[in-house]
Amino acid sequence: MIKYCKTKNRIAPLIRLLADGQYHSGTVLAQSLGMSRAGVWKAVQGIRSKFGLEIHSHKRWGYQLSQPLELLDEEKIHRALPAEAKQPLKLELFQELDSTNAYLLQQEKIGAPKGSICLAEYQRSGRGRRGRHWVSPFGSNLYLSLLWRYALAPQELGALSLAVGVGVAQVLESFGVQAIALKWPNDLLWQGRKLGGILIEMVGEAQGPCSVVVGVGINTRLSPEAAARIEQPWTDLESILGTACSRNALAAALIGELLKTMECYEKQGFSAFLSAWHRYDPYLGAPVALHQGIRVFQGIYRGITETGALRLEHNGKIQTFQGGEISLRTRSP
Repeated sequence: MIKYCKTKNRIAPLIRLLADGQYHSGTVLAQSLGMSRAGVWKAVQGIRSKFGLEIHSHKRWGYQLSQPLELLDEEKIHRALPAEAKQPLKLELFQELDSTNAYLLQQEKIGAPKGSICLAEYQRSGRGRRGRHWVSPFGSNLYLSLLWRYALAPQELGALSLAVGVGVAQVLESFGVQAIALKWPNDLLWQGRKLGGILIEMVGEAQGPCSVVVGVGINTRLSPEAAARIEQPWTDLESILGTACSRNALAAALIGELLKTMECYEKQGFSAFLSAWHRYDPYLGAPVALHQGIRVFQGIYRGITETGALRLEHNGKIQTFQGGEISLRTRSP
């Protein structure tokens, strides 16, 4: 059974009523929600201030979201899941969380089952690699995390983010996105702009077993206000495709692919994903700079090894790099 967990919030029902993007009179909203018109006005102010959603108000027509929202929906996700993914699993949908990864790391401590998944409409403290803030506007992107358990030691999972990247790229291609690129170790790009990212977090013993939380963030539609907070070139699915992308259909496809990826990695390791990674790699032969803490290594990018380590050529010699603190940036000409 899929468990649907709603965060209790007095403004949640109002958001659902306004999600269609149509005008709704204050009187009708008050009657539907069992509150006064003044209470509706106060709730609207709460939505604006808490989530940054733009809501128009009109004396005669009432209230309207500036853009309709496709809210996460248990039944829609369940119906769209691939047949092989329709197995007993724990799926929780939240109006808001600090972060989906942080939530599942907490759940891991109390024995949440392997394959637990959560999604949120909004993250108060969404995280990227190296503690960077992940911009997480309400109801317009996808924030998804999966809990998995391996008998493997953590060092055997060093290439897991690369395998997950391959799976996510394949899902995006199935939705019509062409020319997807993967930037080692965890970014999804389109024409050099960030479309999504992957965050892997592990807990466990040095020799195994260990638990892994895989977080995936995809920009489906970014408002100008949200985009202004992103400190690098970005894009979203709506801009690429020229039309809205169903968040529920995308969530279902990603869940199905992630479950396959995690099982395949456990049985075959990164070797099963290596050739596909090469297909999405745009940097081969390019001059790059690797940032590892305060140290910077410059050279020519020569791809990755069979274990997912990055190969960098400098003065005719190849060095390999692997680790959570390494980032990759193309040098300016």
